Amino acid sequence: MSMSAGSGGEGNPMMDINTTPLIDVMLVLLIMLIITLPPLSHAVSMDMPTGKPPQEQEQPEVIELEIDFDGTILWNGNQVAFGPELQAYFLDAAKKEPQPELHLRPNPLAKYDVVAKVLALAQRSHVKRIGFVGNERFG
Repeated sequence: MSMSAGSGGEGNPMMDINTTPLIDVMLVLLIMLIITLPPLSHAVSMDMPTGKPPQEQEQPEVIELEIDFDGTILWNGNQVAFGPELQAYFLDAAKKEPQPELHLRPNPLAKYDVVAKVLALAQRSHVKRIGFVGNERFG
C-alpha cells in the first residue's frame, strides 16, 4: 500500500492512483502467458531429396589461347596464323562434344584490335565456352 509522507494537510484526500494492483494483475497475466505457450522447438522439418546424387561430369578439354604483344597467336603453345588457319582450329574445337573451354590470355601490351578480331572469329566459328584468364595482371 502507498503512504503519504508530508504532502499536503491532514484532511486533504490523496490524489495519486494506486498502481500496485495494476502491476500485480500484469505480472499474473505475464506468468499465465509464459505457462500456456508451447515449448519452442528448434527442429526444422525439411523434405530431402531421395535417390543417388548426380554423377560427376567429365571435365572438358582446356585450350590455352595466348595473344602476345606483337599480335602472335599461340594455340596450346603452338604458333598459329590469324585467318583461315585459326578459323580451322576454332571450327574443329566447336565440333567437339562437349565443347572445349577456350582460355584466352592476352598480353597486357597486346592491341585491343587483335584481341577483338580473335574473339569475333571465335564467335563466328560457334565457339561458346570462352573465358579470359590472368585478369589479375590488369587490375
